[in-house]
Amino acid sequence: MANQVVPYIFFYGRCGEALAFYQSIFDGRSEIMRVGDSPVASQMPPGSENRVMHASFTSDTVSLMASDGRDVKDVDPEAGNISLALSFDDGARGEQVFNALAEGGNVGMALDAAFWGGRFGSVTDKFGTEWMVTLP
Repeated sequence: MANQVVPYIFFYGRCGEALAFYQSIFDGRSEIMRVGDSPVASQMPPGSENRVMHASFTSDTVSLMASDGRDVKDVDPEAGNISLALSFDDGARGEQVFNALAEGGNVGMALDAAFWGGRFGSVTDKFGTEWMVTLP
């Protein structure tokens, strides 16, 4: 069973700005990892050091994860910029869910070891919803 489903929003180069905006509204706090501070910084394109690789935002009423994403582009409400993040305590159940979501869909990143621990993968289901799955 999934521990939780959390929205994961891509801001395409404006993540820091967006999180500051949400903090001013919801009085929350952010934790931010920039590309240059990550263990994979040397594998990333030059000039991407200050981009937000991953962030979390938490307040009494709102919880989300966010990133600048891989691309720098305008945020297009028609194209969407949200994924759903699933975390599992049970690796076998997480694999089962990942594989079921992949049926008729598209695996963006196969389940594999993640530098933060456990395994991670992403899949877009047959309805166009992107799922980011973390397993032990």
